[in-house]
Amino acid sequence: MGITDFFSDVWETFSHPSADADAPPVQGGSSTQSPASGTDEESAAEAEVNKKDATKGGDSSEQGHKPQGSMKGDDDEPEEDEEEEEEPDPKEKLEKECADSSECHGPKHHYDECAQRVTGQIESDGKAKEDCVEEFFHLAHCASQCAAPKLFAQLK
Repeated sequence: MGITDFFSDVWETFSHPSADADAPPVQGGSSTQSPASGTDEESAAEAEVNKKDATKGGDSSEQGHKPQGSMKGDDDEPEEDEEEEEEPDPKEKLEKECADSSECHGPKHHYDECAQRVTGQIESDGKAKEDCVEEFFHLAHCASQCAAPKLFAQLK
């Protein structure tokens, strides 16, 4: 077997996928006794179990159970949310200021014009013929370039 035969075999292997590669996965049979998956319907057995659970009493707003034993956070102390303690991100504020500044006036103007054009297309035709992704990225790039030195000066 020569090098040419080797490459032709490799080419045939990868250029012609096997017939079973595109076959859909085999599904089980469908049952007329139970509701279709992905629907909100419940079978008679599920309805009976749900009724029993509802009449058991107890707090229906609590789902699941609390495991017993010594675990972290079992001290009956309220947990502190880290989100409440965090300060707002100065990057977002600086980028918004830069986007509205004269430094990024050109990209912001182009983005606003595009947004008006697309909104008009949606209102008149029900769909837009274009999007403003390119204009948005130009504006975001300008705002990031403007905000970066200010942000690093604050962080020092």
